[in-house]
Amino acid sequence: MPKRSHRATLELPPEEQQHLQQLSQSQTAPHREVQRARILCHYQAQKTITQIAVLVQTTRRIVYKCVDKALGMGVEAALADLPHGRQDHVITEADKAWVRHLACTKPKELGYANELWSRQLLADHVRQEAVAQGHPGLVKAGKATVQRILSEPVLQPHKIRYYLEKRDPDFEAKMKAVLLVYQEVSLKPVVTAEGRQVITVSVDEKPGVQAIANTAPDLPPVPGEQPAWARDHEYKRLGTASILASLDLQDGHVIARVEVRHRSQEFIRLLKDLDEYYPPDATLRIILDNHSAHTSKETRAYLATRPNRFHYVHTPKHGSWLNLVETLFGKMAHTFLKGMRVESWAELKERILKGIAAINLAPVVHKWKKFDALHELTTD
Repeated sequence: MPKRSHRATLELPPEEQQHLQQLSQSQTAPHREVQRARILCHYQAQKTITQIAVLVQTTRRIVYKCVDKALGMGVEAALADLPHGRQDHVITEADKAWVRHLACTKPKELGYANELWSRQLLADHVRQEAVAQGHPGLVKAGKATVQRILSEPVLQPHKIRYYLEKRDPDFEAKMKAVLLVYQEVSLKPVVTAEGRQVITVSVDEKPGVQAIANTAPDLPPVPGEQPAWARDHEYKRLGTASILASLDLQDGHVIARVEVRHRSQEFIRLLKDLDEYYPPDATLRIILDNHSAHTSKETRAYLATRPNRFHYVHTPKHGSWLNLVETLFGKMAHTFLKGMRVESWAELKERILKGIAAINLAPVVHKWKKFDALHELTTD
């Protein structure tokens, strides 16, 4: 037989019994109040302390505490938390401002190895320096306290959000020039004052395309057993390649080269491919970035041999997103480059050129669809 408690029985009027029963079955009341109501209901039903602890899924100590409060001070006191003792320290607005100031400072500036604060490191530093810095209210501050202080103005010193600094003083003017080219191409065929056809192409490089070989064969999907290809996590690096590509903005045709490096001589080879492909009496307007290979001494020497053939339109620094050929590289990354494994660097080159040939079988004209920025620049 379970040993019964020597504590007195809990005598309650009918209205309090009904209140406890309703509270013990509540789905909206705080969990701690529902738990205490269930404890008192079971105790009034003459269950033992051990039985109550099992039924309510808590400890005997909590059951004893709740029952003793009900017997000594009544049901309402048993359901509520006892008032906490007086706080030794009060966190003032000055204390909070100091914590936020710390959060806006890199920990390495205070002698730590960390580049960014973690909540634990910041809380530890606050506690250690609170008295010395005149903030005794924070001597017991933990991670939760620091987090509450930082949540009011929403500071997240443990995170990094990247931004793009405009280092080109002529960013807007160059962006306007590029967008005007896109708008012009989308409206009508372009000719020079001398009547020469103007063909606009977007040129850029995709460096660092890795030639990766498997160390074990890929395993094919098996219906009912393995829904996807299985690949060993180990691999072998065979080098990298750079894709130099030109995207025709009139018909979507792509001219590309796959090179080991990206220097002036590789870029000149791409220019020669363009010169050979397009009609000799046309002007090739090239949208490209400010890479040194595009304006090097070697490149300028080649351009001098083809006067009036090429016309550069530079994107601003850190404005590569303005170059439409980036959408072509994105398409490559999501199609034939995705998950590619090869047995040699030569195979990587062959398959990239094969993928580009497939694009040229059904070329897609890439267009700049949003001219909001151009409208804002021209109306300012």
